[in-house]
Amino acid sequence: MLIFDDNPNILKWGSEEIAIPYMSPVDRKKHKYYPDFIIEMKNKLGKIETVMIEVKPKKQTAPPQKPKRMSKRFLNEANTYLVNQAKWAAADALCQRKGWRFQILTEKEIYGRK
Repeated sequence: MLIFDDNPNILKWGSEEIAIPYMSPVDRKKHKYYPDFIIEMKNKLGKIETVMIEVKPKKQTAPPQKPKRMSKRFLNEANTYLVNQAKWAAADALCQRKGWRFQILTEKEIYGRK
């Protein structure tokens, strides 16, 4: 949030302001997803654009490695990944309809870490 406040190209921003309906592939029920941020910014070309941002650990953006033996940890990680994919597909679809951009940021993009 400090990055948004300190960047003159960020014109406005809000946190968890939109509720996006999605169907969970885990429990097959409807839920609401609240993306972390929506920002209005001036891009490199000087054009104003709206970007919906989700901040997640990099580990949660890739499918978990299947272990030799099934564990609760693996099942939880797999379920988290599946639910995140459903949320992000719903967010991306909404952004496409509105002419916005959807972006997932991890520690790599925020801090330049691997």
